Amino acid sequence: MRLGVAALAVALATTPAVAQRFDATSPVAGQPDNPGIGQDTAPNGLPTLRRRIPDGLSRDEGRASPGGDATSGEQTGGDSLRSPLSPAIPTQSQAQPGLSQLDTRITTGGQRTGGSSTAPRNLAPSSLLRTRAAPPRRLGTATRRITQEITQVPSPALRLTPIIQQPVVGVPLPQATTPVRPILSLLPLSSALGLLTPGFILGTDLARAIPTDPAYAPIGYQVGTFTVLPSFAQSIGYDSNPDQTSREFAKGSVALRTEAAVDFQSNWSSSALQGSLRGAYLETPQNEAASRPAADGTVRLRIDASRDLHIDAEGRFLVDTQRTSSPNLQAAAGNLQVATATSRPLLAVYGASLGATETFNRLSVTLRGSVDRSEFDNARLSDGTIINQADRNLNQYSLQLRTAYEVNPDFSPFVDLLGDTRVYDVRRDPTGVPRDSDGVAFAVGASFGLARTLTGEVSAGIQHRTYVDPSLRDVNAPLVNAALVWSASPLTTVRLTAATGVTETTIPGSSGILTDVGTLEVQHDLLRNLSLVVGGSFLRNVYQGSTIRENGFSATARLDYHLTRWLTLRGTYIYQQINSTVLGSSFNENTVLLGVRVNP
Repeated sequence: MRLGVAALAVALATTPAVAQRFDATSPVAGQPDNPGIGQDTAPNGLPTLRRRIPDGLSRDEGRASPGGDATSGEQTGGDSLRSPLSPAIPTQSQAQPGLSQLDTRITTGGQRTGGSSTAPRNLAPSSLLRTRAAPPRRLGTATRRITQEITQVPSPALRLTPIIQQPVVGVPLPQATTPVRPILSLLPLSSALGLLTPGFILGTDLARAIPTDPAYAPIGYQVGTFTVLPSFAQSIGYDSNPDQTSREFAKGSVALRTEAAVDFQSNWSSSALQGSLRGAYLETPQNEAASRPAADGTVRLRIDASRDLHIDAEGRFLVDTQRTSSPNLQAAAGNLQVATATSRPLLAVYGASLGATETFNRLSVTLRGSVDRSEFDNARLSDGTIINQADRNLNQYSLQLRTAYEVNPDFSPFVDLLGDTRVYDVRRDPTGVPRDSDGVAFAVGASFGLARTLTGEVSAGIQHRTYVDPSLRDVNAPLVNAALVWSASPLTTVRLTAATGVTETTIPGSSGILTDVGTLEVQHDLLRNLSLVVGGSFLRNVYQGSTIRENGFSATARLDYHLTRWLTLRGTYIYQQINSTVLGSSFNENTVLLGVRVNP
C-alpha cells in the first residue's frame, strides 16, 4: 500500500502541470480580448506574461486556442502588429526544458539576441518583464512617422497665432489730418454770412482739399511734436469783372492770384492741437481798385482732462471785401452812385469759443460758449468822400448746449439748444434805430458714419430773433446745417455743406437778412496724379421787412496734375453771378486761372 502511494506521488511529480490560461475573457464574445498579450501558467503554477502566439497561428486562431503553448513559436508579444513589409523573424529550435527565454529580445534586424537563463524556475523579474509594461516596439517603414506627425499633432488655433507685421521701409507718410476749415458751420451764428459772395464761399470751402493719392500726398516737416504742411500757389489768368459790379461799370483785367497756406497738427499721445491758416491776394493790374485780399483760418485745441471729460477751445477769423454794389453799402452812402467807389472796404469776422464735453457711458453733454466780432472798414468814393461804417460793428455772445446719445459708433443723435445776443458799438444807426437783438434756436440732428462711406453731421430746427426796437419785426425761420462727405468709390468723393442764419443789415425798415447757403463738390481721380474737381454753390438773401431779394450762384471746374509730391499744375475756371432786385446790384463774373502749387 505504501509502495503504491509512493509510486503515484512520483508519477505526479514527473508529469508536467496542465497549462492554465489567465486571460480576461470578454463577456460578449466569450474569448480573450487580446490573445497573445495576456498571461500563461508558468511551470511553477504561477501566472506569467505571454510572450508569443504559437507558430503557424494567426491572431484569430490564437483566440480560438486558449490552451496554446506559451513556449512555442518565436513571435514576441507586440510583433504580431508588425508591418507586412518588415522582414520575417527566423524561427529558432524548440526551447529546451528548464531554460527560460525571458532574456531574449528581437533586434531591429529581426534577429533574436541575448542569452538564456539556465535557472529551472526563474522567479525574479527580468529586464524584459519590466520593459513589457511600456507600449510594444513597432517595426515598420519610415512613412509611419510622417503619418503620425500629420494625424496626431494638432494644428495651432488661428486666433492664438501671433500676427507679425513687416516693418514699413521707405519715406514715412504724415498722419491724415482732419480738415479744420468748416467756414459754413461757424458762420450761421455770425452776423456776416449774407454779406459774402457765392464765389468767395465756394472758393473758401474748396480750400479744404480732399486727400489725394498717398503716393503724391505732401510729407511736410516735423517741427518738435508737430507735423507742418506749408503750401504756396501762384496763378495767372483773366477776370472779366473784378469789381463785381453791374455790366455798365464792369472793367476786365489780367488777374494775378497769390496764395499761401499752412496746416499743422500735433503728434501727442493725448490731447491735440491742430490748425489751418490761409491767405490770398488777387492783383488786377488793369483795375487797381478791384485788387483785394482774402484770408481765413481756424485753430483748435482739445485737452483730455480725464477719460470722460475733454475741453475744446477754438480760435477763428475770416477776412473778405465788400462788393461796391452791395445794397447795404449803397444804403450807407444814401445814393446809388457807390458803384464808382475807388476801393472795396474790408470785412473782418473773428472770434473764439471754449467748451467742455462730459461723457456718461453712451450719453454726452457739451456746453460751449463763443464770442465773435464783426468789423467793417470805411469805403472811399471816387470823389474822395468817406463812408463811415463804424455803426455796423458789433459783438455777438452765444451759448450752445448739446446732448448726444451714441446708439452705436456710427450713429449718434443729438439735440441742440442755442442762444445769442448781438450788441452794436453804436447804440443807434444813422436813422436813429437801435439794432441790438437776441436770438434762440432749437435743432435736432445726428452725426454718423454709414459703412465709412457717408460721414458727417446734419441737423434741422427753428430759430427766432427779437429786436430791442419794436419797429423791427421779429424773425422766425428754419435752421438747417449739414456737412457730409460721401466716398462714392475709391476714385470719387462728394462733399455737401449747407447753413442758414440771420445776417445783420442797415437797410431802413429791415430787421435782418434771412440767408441760405449751400455748396456741392465732386472730386474724381482720373489718374493717380490727375484729379478733376467740379463744384457749385448758391446764396439766397431775403430782407425781412423789405422787398429786396438776392439770389446768387457760382460754379467752378478745377484740374490738378501732380508732377511730384511737392509740385502740382492747376487750372481753374470760376463763374459767379448775383441777381438782385436793387438797381445796380446784379453782376456776373468769369475768371480763368492757370498756375502751380508748391508743397515744400
